[in-house]
Amino acid sequence: MLAPVRPPQQFWIYIATNGSRTLYTGVTNDLRRRMHEHKGSLLPGFTSKYRIDRLVYFETTSDVRAAITREKQIKGWRRERKLALIEAANPKWADLSKEWDDGADSSSLRSSE
Repeated sequence: MLAPVRPPQQFWIYIATNGSRTLYTGVTNDLRRRMHEHKGSLLPGFTSKYRIDRLVYFETTSDVRAAITREKQIKGWRRERKLALIEAANPKWADLSKEWDDGADSSSLRSSE
């Protein structure tokens, strides 16, 4: 008997910020949940300390290794390059998670690229 086929998993590489435009780059397998955690300061650390609560950029991949590699790549960039990436996709720095229902999962989201 063949094993059931699992649907492909999706991973999000994202940049979030606050009112002062402090940048945080992360990777997750559920972007809606993760932004809910950021907005509620539910996890201790950098994002809670600096009140990172606005999603300004994201991209997706089904390859977890590629997601981690991309996150590290972006984290290694100078601030100016991160700003250019954000502004090319989201010139007004709108909170891309503003209208989300906190109870939904991320399966319906599409990449900004």
